[in-house]
This record gives sequence, C-alpha cells and structure tokens, in this order.
Amino acid sequence: MSSFSRYLPFVAAMALVVVASNILVQFPMQGHVGGLSLADVLTWGAFTYPFSFLVTDLANRRYGPAVARRIVFVGFMTAVVCSILVPPFLFRHGLIEFETSADRLVRIAAASGAAFLSAQLLDVTVFNRLRRQSWWRAPIVGTLVGSVFDTLVFFGVAFSAAFAFVGPSDGFALESAPLMGVFHVDAMRWVSWALGDLSVKLIIAVVALIPYRLLAARWSQPAVAAA
Repeated sequence: MSSFSRYLPFVAAMALVVVASNILVQFPMQGHVGGLSLADVLTWGAFTYPFSFLVTDLANRRYGPAVARRIVFVGFMTAVVCSILVPPFLFRHGLIEFETSADRLVRIAAASGAAFLSAQLLDVTVFNRLRRQSWWRAPIVGTLVGSVFDTLVFFGVAFSAAFAFVGPSDGFALESAPLMGVFHVDAMRWVSWALGDLSVKLIIAVVALIPYRLLAARWSQPAVAAA
C-alpha cells in the first residue's frame, strides 16, 4: 500500500470536517437557555470544527508529527477555499439570507486559514511532547491549547478593529451588547461569539476523548513516522 493511501482516511476526514464546519457556521443555533439566546453566541459549526483536532491527534498517534502536519496543511487549504466559495454558493441557493462582499470574504478566509494552521500545528507540537504520558493527556492538552489559540486568532482577525487592515469590518460584530446576551456588562458582539464558540470547543474536546480512546486502542504499536 502506498504511503498516501495509508494517510488517505485522515486526509478525507479532515477535509470533511472542515467543509462541514464552513457550511454549518452559516447557521445560528436556535433556542434559549434561560435568558440566553443561543443564536446570539453559537452556530452549528461550533459542534463540528473541534473534531478536526481529533483527526490531527489520531494521525499523530498513528503516524507521528510529520504526517499529522501534512494533514493539517490539507485542512488549511480546504479551509481557505471553503471560506471564499461556500458562502456565495449558499446565498445563491437560498440557504442563507445575506450575501458577503468579496473583500469581506477574503478577510474571513485569512482569519480561518491563519487560525486553523497555527492552532493545528500547535496541537501537533503539544501532542508530540506529551505522547508518552497518560493516554488522555496528549489529546486533551493539545486540543485545549489549540482550541483557545484557534478562537483568539479567528475571531480577532475576522472581527476585531485591530485587524481592519486585513479587510472591511463587520459593523454589527463591533456593536456593544450585553456579554453573552445575559450579563450586565457590555462587550462587542464578536467577543460573545468567541466565548460561546470556545465553550463548545472545550466541551467537545472532552467528549472526543471517547472516540480517540477507542480508535487509538486499536494501534497498540503505532507506525510513528519521523518528526
């Protein structure tokens, strides 16, 4: 079996997660928890994107950091392309109600690509340093660190006024509103979106330990490649 054929399931899984996340991020989650409107802080993409870290960690566990990094680069290219092409496609087919301008799409693509690449490579590095410790430590620490970094980079680059040089800002995202829609302190809307997104990522990181343990247990002697 060729080297690429062995890695293909991980490449396909990463592409699937990234494509699904870029589609689902266009759809706010409906419902309320107490006085919190979920649509103000969450999209469905928040529930799928964290599984990209699971794919990276499993690839790292099986084949080592060199292969995991290659799979990350596939996800990076997919993330950038999807960020530019998916929103116009959904708008043309009536699946979302708003059209994003081309220059705004470029800023979103830059944020998505930068966040994905930096966070996933950080996850690979942390995982590799902890891989010989308890089975759960490498995936949970790597994913948690990567998730925090991913959230900071994406929402900062995509919405913060400090990164206005990348492209036009989203006026609605920069408006002040009660934090998370429920607290008696005002913050820019994108800060609430970031906190909601990160909260789900951290929950999924813990849940993802279950499939990680089940799949990794099948590889008692992982075929680790050179770093």
